[in-house]
Amino acid sequence: MRFRLTPRETSFYDMFAASADNIVTGSKLLMELLGADPSARAEIAERMRAAEHAGDDATHAIFHQLNSSFITPFDREDIYKLASTLDDIMDFMEEAVDLVVLYQIEQLPKGVEQQIEVLSRAAELTAEAMPNLRTMSNLTEYWIEVNRLENQADQIHRKLLAHLFNGKYDAMEVMKLKQIVDSLEEAADAFEHVANTVETIAVKES
Repeated sequence: MRFRLTPRETSFYDMFAASADNIVTGSKLLMELLGADPSARAEIAERMRAAEHAGDDATHAIFHQLNSSFITPFDREDIYKLASTLDDIMDFMEEAVDLVVLYQIEQLPKGVEQQIEVLSRAAELTAEAMPNLRTMSNLTEYWIEVNRLENQADQIHRKLLAHLFNGKYDAMEVMKLKQIVDSLEEAADAFEHVANTVETIAVKES
């Protein structure tokens, strides 16, 4: 790590950790949705919406701190990108839950549980990694594993699409379910974007 003679604003580390912890909360709500009766899903969606709003607040706090800090722990553009991509994850997860409720989906297609399991694992890894930004240590395994999980999510997504287009669903149902599984896939992509940003930061700071 480069030696610095100037002090750095360290509150960013806590903010990134809080944002990632909130994503874990979102992933748990996704898991809860899987096993919930359709009548209970609206209440889960409300809690997910609250978590998404908390994520927005965390992101805005990072942006505010960025705009008011003269010295930052790493490049400003990387701070902005990391905050934005963490926020994207919550947005996509909340979108998926909201669509399940709005479309009044009775039963999610087989394979969605695998998508959510991947997201849950990626959320845990991301939350574990954020505190390590302070020292830029023990991060390599994190971004390697998240990239592996994203590849796994791609495969699950392709199988889900093949299942949806096999002729067993009517066209309107296919459109609804595809939007949901696409939102979950975009969340997996966003986890990879976070991991790639962390890798970029670590390389610059090494």
